[in-house]
Amino acid sequence: MNKPALQTTMIHSDYEAPAGFEALSVPIHHASTILFKDLASMRARNWQEKNSYTYGLHGTPTSFALEGRLAEIEGGKYCRLAPSGLAAIAMVNFALLKSGDDLLIPENAYGPSGELGHWLRRDFGITVRTYDPLIGAGIADLILPNTRLIWTEAPGSVTMEVPDIPAICRAAHERGVPVALDNTWSAGLAFKPFAHGIDITMQALTKYQSGGSDVLMGAAITCDPELHQKIERAHMLLGLGVGMDDVYLILRSLPSMKLRFDAHDSAARKLAAWLQTRTEIATVLHPAFADCPGHENWKRDFTGAAGLFSVVFDPRYTEEQTDRFVESLQLFKIGFSWGGAASLCVPYRVHTMRKNWAHQGQLVRMNVGLEAVEDLIADMEQAFLRM
Repeated sequence: MNKPALQTTMIHSDYEAPAGFEALSVPIHHASTILFKDLASMRARNWQEKNSYTYGLHGTPTSFALEGRLAEIEGGKYCRLAPSGLAAIAMVNFALLKSGDDLLIPENAYGPSGELGHWLRRDFGITVRTYDPLIGAGIADLILPNTRLIWTEAPGSVTMEVPDIPAICRAAHERGVPVALDNTWSAGLAFKPFAHGIDITMQALTKYQSGGSDVLMGAAITCDPELHQKIERAHMLLGLGVGMDDVYLILRSLPSMKLRFDAHDSAARKLAAWLQTRTEIATVLHPAFADCPGHENWKRDFTGAAGLFSVVFDPRYTEEQTDRFVESLQLFKIGFSWGGAASLCVPYRVHTMRKNWAHQGQLVRMNVGLEAVEDLIADMEQAFLRM
């Protein structure tokens, strides 16, 4: 073959970098097309196994590394990434449910998860029912012959109830029903799902795993090979790929996640304890505090808490006044999500979200970031004065 033209050489170069390079960070492998050494290798490919590579959608060494580390953190064996936490929830639902099936979701579930349930019911012929998150073993009475999945959330990301996960799992497993958990609040650090009976755990890596408030990603993790294969198939058919630059950002943040999580936990408890002394606040909903619904479950099953909790204002304060409080905060920014360095604050109209909400006052959710606690307290003090 004649010497190729320059344009061809620019695409098919003979140069190969020397072997033996090692660094602390995981390399970023970008790829849509993945090459095979021969046709036999191409025809023997299996996208469901992680012992080879087939196409960028199914992963590169970069995403395989993140999936392996996430599974290790939660004590799982298999992990599949998704473009967001909600995408991971949808991936699990479509992996396990079909028309005619029944799904149970707790009343305190992440809002978009509930909206996804409405969509499944309306357009896909799946029965979707909600249950009291503190039902515990009583969930056995709700399980029907066609119940195929039970979602849990520990705690609820707004109203903070901590369910009795082992009791729910025992009741579900007696009927052969798998239980999935949104474990984002604990980041897989403060609650080990598989040790308490959970079959599938979902993480919104957008939160503590990222830590920078700048990446969207989710993951579904399991120990069960059959469930994993179903999730893999849903992932492939839905085309839920992730970008390797985003995967790298999560990988870069993982080594500091436990240190950051503990710092969020410590600061949140100090601020929550201070808020308990304020006459403006009727109730502090923090799982580590005795008056939070399900606190005994948290005390038994968890080894720590997160930076996210809610407060209920005294009923004498109107929504206009609590909105003024939120808007008067300077360090606490108005925004959804949590797990980043900056503190956040969001009011919720819980009476429109829950049928039997016991409290009369306005609920405001706090995400305590990594600022100095004394500065956050001073910020709240000035906001109370403006309220």
